[in-house]
Amino acid sequence: MTWWRAPRCRTTAWQAEQRRWWAEREGFRAARRAARKDGGAPRVDQPGPPPTGFTLLPWLLIGMGAISNLLQGRTANPWVGGLGLLAFNSLYVYVTFRSFDRRSREAVSTRVALALMGLLTTGLALGYGGDWLVFFPLLGLAAGASLRGPLLGRAGTLLALYAGAVAYVRGGWDDASSIGYATFISSMVTAAILGLSEAVRELRAAREELARRAVEKERLRFSRDLHDLLGHTLSVIVVKSEAARRLAPRDLDAALAQVTDIESVGRQALTEIREAVTGYREGSLATELTRARSALSAASVEPVVHQSGTPLDPQSEALLGWVVREAVTNVVRHSRATRCEITVEGTTERVRLTVTDNGTGTGTSPEAGTGAGEGGGRSRGCVGGTGLKGLAERLAAAAGSLTAGPAPRGGFTVSAELPVVADEVVPVAVTAPRGSRSPS
Repeated sequence: MTWWRAPRCRTTAWQAEQRRWWAEREGFRAARRAARKDGGAPRVDQPGPPPTGFTLLPWLLIGMGAISNLLQGRTANPWVGGLGLLAFNSLYVYVTFRSFDRRSREAVSTRVALALMGLLTTGLALGYGGDWLVFFPLLGLAAGASLRGPLLGRAGTLLALYAGAVAYVRGGWDDASSIGYATFISSMVTAAILGLSEAVRELRAAREELARRAVEKERLRFSRDLHDLLGHTLSVIVVKSEAARRLAPRDLDAALAQVTDIESVGRQALTEIREAVTGYREGSLATELTRARSALSAASVEPVVHQSGTPLDPQSEALLGWVVREAVTNVVRHSRATRCEITVEGTTERVRLTVTDNGTGTGTSPEAGTGAGEGGGRSRGCVGGTGLKGLAERLAAAAGSLTAGPAPRGGFTVSAELPVVADEVVPVAVTAPRGSRSPS
């Protein structure tokens, strides 16, 4: 009974396709009824159930004339005509149902079935003529459904000319012109409608994918901002709290000044978190440099800042501000350094920011993950090594670059580069000695 398995499998697949089509059709109708109930129209992004082979089945009614001839006994060799009609309808259903899936449409079996349809249509048309000539437009419809793409123009034209020639042999010029024209129109219009429908659905899928990626991008932006903001702020609060604890027994005024800075840092952090949530936060390099000097001084690290070059655009300032914030946070938390040098050098084409300390020199590159051990082998890329990695991704999106690793003479270096457009170079050099304190 092996010969029975293939038709049985095809019947099962056809029934599954029919159930899926009915389910999608009912879902679309339910959406339309819900829209009318709410007093509105169906959503634009719901163009209806996807087309399947069922949408092309009604066109088989064109062949009712040939069936009528068979039933009325006006066809010679009715058994031959009936078997030919059954074979044509079976091939038509097979080709049209496979035409709505790209892989099935381009499969060799589909092309072979279409070729057999052409041979069968030619035999029926030449053998009987008359109403049997209308199977050429049905052949054109199947060809238009399956041969979408660059082959359609040539194939449709050749098929129309061939159909006209066969019709001319059987019925003269009148049949040739009408059958040839109908074959050409059926193939081209079918391909155009189905191709447009497929393009609309692909665009809809692309729009949904873009919307999903936009949501993911916004989530990533917020997580990065929150990570960098809280990591830096909490590090500064911890360092200043330790400084206040050390100063309290011998210098109460200095300790109170550190506590005042802690309050200021906390209030500023609340403001920045609100701005990060709404997406309106724009960092300032000068502000971050001032905060860096304050945080490093509170951690007993000598801050040395050198800045030269042209004024930067807001985007570059924001990106470099993030780099200063992250690098200084890592120096305070992990480096055990006594000196940190921050250098900003700008040219007419690029600006370079370098943060170097004289600490242990352990750390990871932006691409690395976590380390092990506090201060010794621990990652300098912030918690889990995600800080520098996130900065590298931000700079790469702005055509910049970020490198991080042990310095040749000891310590650790973080270097960032960005393209800029500058009008003039204004050299500025700022050096803050150890122990100096600037307001946060």
